[in-house]
Amino acid sequence: MKKLLLLSSAACFALTMTTNTAAAVDQQSLISIGAGSYNAFDDESEADFRLEYRSGKSLFTPNLHPYIGAEVTSDFSTWVGVGLLYDWNVAPNIYVTPSFGAGLYTDGSSDKDLGYPLEFRTQLEVSYEFQNQHRLGAAISHLSNASLGDHNPGTEALNIYWHIPMGDLF
Repeated sequence: MKKLLLLSSAACFALTMTTNTAAAVDQQSLISIGAGSYNAFDDESEADFRLEYRSGKSLFTPNLHPYIGAEVTSDFSTWVGVGLLYDWNVAPNIYVTPSFGAGLYTDGSSDKDLGYPLEFRTQLEVSYEFQNQHRLGAAISHLSNASLGDHNPGTEALNIYWHIPMGDLF
């Protein structure tokens, strides 16, 4: 499952990077709130909560955006990181968003030791954008230390996201 998620995220990212697109047009920045299941495919899953800032500024190519985020579980496992996402509008109001980030991880009171303080998060999200530019999305993600540590169990999470344009908040 881990290899499938990594492979599909990499394939989506590569496909979107090679797509012929128009000049970069900045979008609205988004505040993203997520909730779901951490260790989603294990017997002992935990609640997962996320807060992210997704910049509307394009980097290097259209629709490639930086993000910063934090993830905390019900056992206080915490990941705080930064990364890049590609916001791909595949159909009217439908977005596919692969992302990659790196951050610091601590296992809190959980028994889930991911083996290294530096953890990488890959994610694939599908979302629907409403007329007011709010979005509702579902994502699957994988946290792994990419074998930097002696121990690399990795873990998956399933989340539901609500994305709110910054202009609606301030």
